[in-house]
Amino acid sequence: SKAAELAALIGSGQAQGNKNLAMNGAMTINQRGTQTGVRNSYGVDRFRSTGTGAQLFTFSQSTEVPSGQGFSYSLKLDVTTADTSVAAGDYNMVQHLFEGQDLQHLKYGTSSAESLTLQFWVRSSKTGTHIVELKIQDVNYYNAQIYTIASANTWQKVTLTFSGYQTTAITNDNTNGFGINWWLMAGSTYSSGTLASNTWQNTAANRAVGQVNVVDSTDNEFYLTGVQVEIGDVATPFEHEDFGTTLAKCQRYYVKDGATYPGGSSAYKFFAAGTCVSTTSGRFTYHFPVPMRTSPTLGQSANNTLSVYSAAGAGAFSADATINSPNDLSTGLTTTLASGQTTGQGANIIANNSTAAFLEFIAEL
Repeated sequence: SKAAELAALIGSGQAQGNKNLAMNGAMTINQRGTQTGVRNSYGVDRFRSTGTGAQLFTFSQSTEVPSGQGFSYSLKLDVTTADTSVAAGDYNMVQHLFEGQDLQHLKYGTSSAESLTLQFWVRSSKTGTHIVELKIQDVNYYNAQIYTIASANTWQKVTLTFSGYQTTAITNDNTNGFGINWWLMAGSTYSSGTLASNTWQNTAANRAVGQVNVVDSTDNEFYLTGVQVEIGDVATPFEHEDFGTTLAKCQRYYVKDGATYPGGSSAYKFFAAGTCVSTTSGRFTYHFPVPMRTSPTLGQSANNTLSVYSAAGAGAFSADATINSPNDLSTGLTTTLASGQTTGQGANIIANNSTAAFLEFIAEL
């Protein structure tokens, strides 16, 4: 009965909030914007393209979604350079990675290891066999299953249940312990064996047997949305999450602070406050919106899009900023400035009359 089904779900914890282990499964957060000419790159937050070969993509957030499912966005990979001659070691996949410490409740490495049910909506230009797999990073064990695209350029829902891995525990730390891989292309190194569906194994040739080549034409596109991973063998309705909660989760791994993101456009956006420690250098404090996974690396827009403003006037960046002494909630930025600043005076990093200005902090898995 429906009552019995509901009671079972409540007892298993699946009817509660935060049942979805995946982050940004509805593809609502896209801090980086559209990435062009990429093969190995994050695009829509928490999802990345990775591979080897000649293929290149435009990686973007799309409004192409399955009708009537409550989704506003999808991940889109548009092939811009095709690979029609696949070498043995060539591959391409979309990945979603997890910290090991977030998955200890799966009880992997014990006889009580939990099964996982994965569901997602997918649209591909290529019909036929597609492979999706789970990977345990620490021991390089894989569990692959087939899903079949029946009709080109048509949304379809896929639901698969994977058995738990009983042999080795996922390392309990903040490094990459686990991942989901959606294969798009696989050379013989990964496809010349025998696929053992829903079986944990560590032979590379068995991972993507039968995978069609989604990157063999610049007419091809691949869309993904509605990604949900939950404990057990029951696929429950997708857990839609508010924008702010999803953004905060994603900012643990990547923060982009720019003149046009988040929200609005400001050619003189304020980034950080600090002090001129000499006539040509400054130190500034930047506060993260959430504690990041690990000490981040820094990226920025072109130097001429940023400016340092103090009582002595505006000075342009003349060298990239570097991170100095990071901690959980803030970090020091050390910058080399154009001459003319005054030692000891307060200063601010601002956008230099440019909506292209940004700082980014990267702590991805």
